[in-house]
Amino acid sequence: MKRLESTDLMTLEAYARERAFFRARVIAHKRRRTVAVGPNITLLFEDRLTVQYQVQEMLRIERIFEASGIADELSAYNPLIPDGGNLKATMLIEFADPTERAAALRRLRGVERHVVLAIGDVRIPPVCDEDLERENAEKTSAVHFVRYEIPAALRATFVTASVAFEVEHPDYRHSVALDADTRAALAADLD
Repeated sequence: MKRLESTDLMTLEAYARERAFFRARVIAHKRRRTVAVGPNITLLFEDRLTVQYQVQEMLRIERIFEASGIADELSAYNPLIPDGGNLKATMLIEFADPTERAAALRRLRGVERHVVLAIGDVRIPPVCDEDLERENAEKTSAVHFVRYEIPAALRATFVTASVAFEVEHPDYRHSVALDADTRAALAADLD
């Protein structure tokens, strides 16, 4: 999947005009790319469109219009775009109650390394947080970035295979099988 360049982005003025339509398009697109694994972990699979939305939003919020600032945002977000041989996701650990969330983040240290992709009988561990360390001796972060490298032989069968995500952390054990729509959406990342 091709990385974003500054020429792929709308100007701040154009984005202001198109934002409502673009946002609605991205929200609909994300529905098929969102996977809840149990009640408290969500994987949001990134692609070129979701990253473009994130960059456009950052440019809007920060009022960035100079070439160097735009280049910085592209440099920060482009690594989230899959390269054709992998899936990349933002992993969220979600607890509504702040006290419960704080306790869970202490208890779930290392959980990001236990979110395994199962394609048929093949289990693929995640590559986690390549940009920076997101956990310390006391707790893990509520947000992680994970990547799954998919062997070429499995890419061709991804749409038809049994595909699931399984969390095998001692304090959080859940799994979810992907439906056909989600498999098809994610398979587009493997071209």
